[in-house]
Amino acid sequence: MTDTLPGDSLRTQISHADLDYDHPAPRSEAGMPVGNGRMGSLVWTVPSALCFQLNRVDIFGNDFSSHNFYERNTDYCGGAGFVNIDFGDMVFGGAGFRQHLSCYDGAVTVQKGDVRASVLAWDRQDVMAVQVQDRRRSGASVHADLRMLRPAAVHRGDHRAESAVKVQGDRIVLTQAFREGKYYCGSAVVIGAEGCRVKAEQVNESTVRLYTEPQAGKPFSFFMASAAGFDPGEDLVAAAMHKLDAAQQRGFGGLQSDTRGWWHRFWQRGTIRLHSTDGVADDIEKHYNYYLYVMASASRGRYPAKFNGMIWTTGGDTRQWGGLYWGANQSCLYNALLPSLHPELLDPMFGMYSDAYASYALAARQQWGSRGIYIPETGAFNGVPALPDSIAREMRSLYLMQKPWEQRSRAFRNYAATQMPYFSRWNWTAAGKWVDGRWVAPDRGGGPYGPVTHIFSRSAKIAYQYWQQYEYTLDTAWLRRSAYPMIKGMAEFYRSFPNLKKEKDGKYHIRYVNDNEPVWGGHNTAEEISAMLGILPAAISASKILGVDADLRAGWKELLQHLSPLSLSAAYPEATGAPTWVKSLPPVVKGNGRALPDPNTLPQWFFDLCNPGAPAARLKTANATYDAYFRQGIGPRTSIYVLSRLPVAGAILGRADAVRYLIPNQIHTKEAEIMANRMDQREGRQTTNVQRLGRAAEALEYALCQSAPPEPAGDPVIRLFPAWPAEWEASFTLRARGGFLVSAAQRKGRTAYVKLVSEAGATCRVLNPWPGRAVTLYRDGKKAGALRGRMLTLSTGKGEHLLLMPEGTAPDIR
Repeated sequence: MTDTLPGDSLRTQISHADLDYDHPAPRSEAGMPVGNGRMGSLVWTVPSALCFQLNRVDIFGNDFSSHNFYERNTDYCGGAGFVNIDFGDMVFGGAGFRQHLSCYDGAVTVQKGDVRASVLAWDRQDVMAVQVQDRRRSGASVHADLRMLRPAAVHRGDHRAESAVKVQGDRIVLTQAFREGKYYCGSAVVIGAEGCRVKAEQVNESTVRLYTEPQAGKPFSFFMASAAGFDPGEDLVAAAMHKLDAAQQRGFGGLQSDTRGWWHRFWQRGTIRLHSTDGVADDIEKHYNYYLYVMASASRGRYPAKFNGMIWTTGGDTRQWGGLYWGANQSCLYNALLPSLHPELLDPMFGMYSDAYASYALAARQQWGSRGIYIPETGAFNGVPALPDSIAREMRSLYLMQKPWEQRSRAFRNYAATQMPYFSRWNWTAAGKWVDGRWVAPDRGGGPYGPVTHIFSRSAKIAYQYWQQYEYTLDTAWLRRSAYPMIKGMAEFYRSFPNLKKEKDGKYHIRYVNDNEPVWGGHNTAEEISAMLGILPAAISASKILGVDADLRAGWKELLQHLSPLSLSAAYPEATGAPTWVKSLPPVVKGNGRALPDPNTLPQWFFDLCNPGAPAARLKTANATYDAYFRQGIGPRTSIYVLSRLPVAGAILGRADAVRYLIPNQIHTKEAEIMANRMDQREGRQTTNVQRLGRAAEALEYALCQSAPPEPAGDPVIRLFPAWPAEWEASFTLRARGGFLVSAAQRKGRTAYVKLVSEAGATCRVLNPWPGRAVTLYRDGKKAGALRGRMLTLSTGKGEHLLLMPEGTAPDIR
């Protein structure tokens, strides 16, 4: 009982998100994305060829233990190999060119004259397939080139990157192997063809070629299979060959049927439909569906898609910001998936963090002298490495401000000199340079501080996402197995953190911490106080649900009861106007503590502290703080940054102007060049991504349906269209906390209906969508009485379908 459309209508709706080019992409980064969530490529053309860089989410040139990437932006990941399908002639130049991405089918077609190519990524195996229809009479042959991303052997210290190409029967093969100390990662790409005669040949040290001799006028296909792994004993070529065998047995038509079926089921789960007379709402819908397409194409593997390039790099596997994950940027991609109908796309994120739990627990002890866990703002796919005991002891004393920075030992300096400078624990390292053949990198001048060194709220945000996922499902098995260890770990980290202490005012204060990147060494920062105000109630509630850790629960309650409040501008004598939240109380090592909270993170809004129903005084401060970001008001020309959460916060506060202007302005931001494929490279070289679309998607979902509690870990309340412009029409199906699917429509400024599916059998609380009117309730299609009042409270059974209509109206669900 979701708000779905018939097949043809659904195809029409989703097709609004398609990409359609009438001329070749002007650059490879503007190619069209095709992927199965584990493997993918942008698809672009040069005059004679169809081009790919095959990428995977699970290829990493190094891991957390590396000592050879002390230059910024030199660590790398993702790339498996270059592929060109060459037509031997300038087939893709001039008029009559068309390239089309169908989001509904998950496929790209390229056509010019007598040449047509169809591209897909098979959902069942890691195989991309290209069907070619070539009706030219010129006799020009078509061949596929498979080429290395780098020279055959690249050495950096004891890091080895070795690539090799070979011919194996009538197939061509490219392998990669990355080794450093005990670390290994390898990959293999194998290409074969069907529907034609083939001949495989090694062109040179870096390239192998597959020639084809197709039958006149008949289509033929290339199949590109890949595999990757971290076990040096695994035969990755054999694994890729097995996938290729399966693909060729199924044939292009079978792969196309399978892949279309997967994508059609994906879209049939439910949709968001938007319309406004000026077309702005329609444009938001188009970009929302495109965001979902890109995420489904890139986030179904073992690891989450990386913010900086995802699986869409086209110039090799080096990229700005390297191979580490940045928590704030990752949140742009993943936050909007929680209320969406595709929570499985979050599995790679949760899986990566859960798999690295032991390393986070060790990092908390070694680096900070805390119990629980510490997940750094920037870290590797496999977590945080162990430190030698002597280095760990000195690190604690330095980072906790117990030992002067100037007194760090030579051993500590030498150990730090070869570490990755973007890794949180070493981010006090400034940009370096080569001097007389030696890499010299000074510190940033803030002692042990750097932009991401002393951030703990990222750990809490990740743990809180586990809690929110539980709230959306009420799956206690998942809570016990996956979520609670993270939630408990963060509550215990804060409770035992050495620089969180009860001071003379009887309140706990946290000192010597960052407020995201701009403020270093602050006091009671917005990030950390917000994080504790959110994670502690979640830990208390989760432990009660599971019936565990009553002794710890008492400590968490005591900390929460005596925690310092969120810091206010009134702490600064020069402050004027209505009190607002600020980044930090003084003293601050570096940065402007009295500035407004970081608009890219807005922790008060993330941790459910500003939801409708929150204490009136807090909401007054929330609204004053929000207004302070927009001294000139919000309008059509209000600029909004790629990473900004201000549209999200505005939607949570019920600001229709934030939705009307900030969401479209973020989608079409002037802060980055938006390419023809609707992606941007705001993060720098080789960082093709959809961060801004993820932020806009999150704001859209909150504008349509909010289900958060008035306080962290409270009882969720469903609110329909809380920030939706009255003149815009909308219908949707989204997930709601409490284990509900919610479908509703707004027409001419009024809610037309509300449908609910109870997936967990929980009590449902709905703010009356028709204030002052009675509501007719239908259960499983049968009238079940009337409801009255501002808050409608319904008991539900698991799997039960409910319909709410204003009294006196007949069901009219269109």
